[in-house]
Amino acid sequence: MESPHEFRMKVCVVGTARVGKSSLIRRFVYNQFDDKYLFTIGANISKTMLDVTLPGSEEPWKVILMLWDIMGEKDFMTVLKEAYFQHASGVIAVADLTRPETFPDVSEWIRGVRQVAGDVPVVMLGNKLDLVDFRELDWSPLAEASAEFSAAFLPTSAKAGNNVQVAFSMIGRLALTRMLEERKAAPAPMG
Repeated sequence: MESPHEFRMKVCVVGTARVGKSSLIRRFVYNQFDDKYLFTIGANISKTMLDVTLPGSEEPWKVILMLWDIMGEKDFMTVLKEAYFQHASGVIAVADLTRPETFPDVSEWIRGVRQVAGDVPVVMLGNKLDLVDFRELDWSPLAEASAEFSAAFLPTSAKAGNNVQVAFSMIGRLALTRMLEERKAAPAPMG
């Protein structure tokens, strides 16, 4: 039996070029990985269905995630952020654990989305976990950024699949919770 609760949500997946945004989406939506790098031009959109169970709810909510894989050039973000970030319900911000220079960019991307979409939930990912010794990595800039934006931080590997399902499920749950809270707080229509 299909749940009467169904929501469509736009999630922007952002970060510097070559951090693995497209690979993370491909792993989540199709459970596939490809070593070939494909440069994203503009935005690629993938759609998938997610069942989200909330506390106190007997049936799962159907969430249709529209995953916007945004091109990783900062100049692009400045010029087209209004068009691509508008109506976002959440953000997955990605850094590359093998390139610490990508860590500070995560905050800039999150701020860009929130300037347009408001205080949407954020999940931060440190991707390419399979290529680093996480214990020896100084990931304090990512920890500081996750605290600044009240975001969860997860180390991921699109190649091995580590935490990919968890991350996308988490943003779906956070975005749905926010949407339901906003609807509850909205004034009743005058009639």
